[in-house]
Amino acid sequence: MRLSETLQIDKTKSEATSTGMPSIQGIREEIDKIDKELLRLVNQRAFHALTIAELRNSANVTNFSPERELTIIKSLCDENTGPLSKSSVANVFSEIISACRSAKRPLRVAFLGPEGTFSHLAALRRFGYSALYLPQVSIDDVFGVVEKGLADVGITPVENSSEGAVSATMDQFVDSNLLICGEIFSKIRHVLMSRESSLDNISVVYSHPQALNQCRNWLKKHLPEASLMPESSTAESARISASRPGTAAIGNEVTASQHNLKILASDIQDSLSNTTRFLLLGKNKSAPSGQDRTSMVFSTAHVPGSLHTALEHFAKRSVNLTRIESRPMKNKNWEYFFFVDIEGHQESPTVKEAIESLRRDVEFLKILGSYPIGDIDSSNL
Repeated sequence: MRLSETLQIDKTKSEATSTGMPSIQGIREEIDKIDKELLRLVNQRAFHALTIAELRNSANVTNFSPERELTIIKSLCDENTGPLSKSSVANVFSEIISACRSAKRPLRVAFLGPEGTFSHLAALRRFGYSALYLPQVSIDDVFGVVEKGLADVGITPVENSSEGAVSATMDQFVDSNLLICGEIFSKIRHVLMSRESSLDNISVVYSHPQALNQCRNWLKKHLPEASLMPESSTAESARISASRPGTAAIGNEVTASQHNLKILASDIQDSLSNTTRFLLLGKNKSAPSGQDRTSMVFSTAHVPGSLHTALEHFAKRSVNLTRIESRPMKNKNWEYFFFVDIEGHQESPTVKEAIESLRRDVEFLKILGSYPIGDIDSSNL
């Protein structure tokens, strides 16, 4: 340490003593003590997490308990009195949980890649930087690697607040043996990125079909003559645009930075509340958390009133439906599967009774999983 710095510290201490105010150096020393205590406690937590991992491993259960982890974070956010914001507390403890979970072996997370997609960003927010991320080319591949045991959990988009259902995800659930074990809501903020410096030079715009649709009005107003080219992901679109003059891509700021692209416009999505819901996929059931959602798919007889009869099982028990979507059957023309989300866990008496009653009135019923309800208000975390 230089003499001038030493003299300044001594002067600060002297001034603090004379005024009765704490010195900067004194506060820093307290922070150092707190940091060391935090380190000790985090390692102590990791030791307990390792013990739990061993017990779960002996029971052949994946080292991931979504209901437990969300309960921890929500409880800590509720107890938080500041000055840290609730979102900051959630971020800090998500990383601590991620690090402790990975002390034995990193959680393997499959997502719709490549890196930099909105699926990747949602996964990072949920599982932290200590997880091992496995980018996949398609939603089918996300399901596939989890089914084969090459990944512990998968993350895939299921619906967008502006564009509705993601059919590729829904169709997979009919035949897949995977269960939904959680959900994530993420605000989607699109940017237009390019190697060009002006909108005047853009003749082609690449992006995922959902992203193109979510920015439809902006594109019509600002790039009415540009050709819109759908690609497998927003990250792949950025990669293509980076190598082709006169083009642009729609994606997020992280992807723009990864490919050294200029951001020509920000927040170009047509809806400022644009949000995508992602599902977490795994092989193990989630225990009740107290605030759960249950997803299912069923088909009814092709007769008048059959859907009304099916849904009545929930209505007369005051079970709230939060979503219903139809998808065509692949082997029967003009007949449909119905995907339904309801509030409550399948193990709760009322929901269990409704499901068993429904089973008697439908031709096919499959419970896709019960899982903690995601926090829409924290979608900007």
